[in-house]
Amino acid sequence: MQSHRRHGLKLALSKAWAAWAAWAAWAAWVVGAALLATSNVQALEPPTGPVVLTIDGAITQTNRGQQAQFDMKMLEKLPQHSFSTQTPWYPSAVTFTGPLLRDVLAAVGAKGTKITAVALNDYKTEIPADDATRHDVIVARLMNNRPMPIREKGPLFIVYPFDTKAELRSELYYNRAAWQLNALHIR
Repeated sequence: MQSHRRHGLKLALSKAWAAWAAWAAWAAWVVGAALLATSNVQALEPPTGPVVLTIDGAITQTNRGQQAQFDMKMLEKLPQHSFSTQTPWYPSAVTFTGPLLRDVLAAVGAKGTKITAVALNDYKTEIPADDATRHDVIVARLMNNRPMPIREKGPLFIVYPFDTKAELRSELYYNRAAWQLNALHIR
């Protein structure tokens, strides 16, 4: 009888050890995955030149208090996209170049559903955050391959690719464009 108890105890301990080892392996995997995920998040470097864009609100990546500030070189480091489009503001098609709005939002870990774009003259426009994924909206830093001075709607201009879809050629989307952009509030 004593031998059966010892064998039963050994079996129970063996099963408990196996369960603990499986749990420990799972826990190690979870911790490792979490560390790997956080190590892939790039810290937002501080600007070294004049700040041209400030983003705040529902963001996870900051470089100045609760804000994410960008100089022109930081925006240039993001993938660049260009398109030519007709706009109500110019007599012929214009080529705009800059990062996609969705890439700028991703760089700051934006989590909101609404964006308020603010211009240098305090003009404000509301942009649904899903516009950034539904359309190739860019934060233009070049117009016809040249930097835009303030008097020519620069230095930044949120532009929709108006010629790509009929729905974009409307007052609704024209009003969401923002020239002389200097801030985005995410909520």
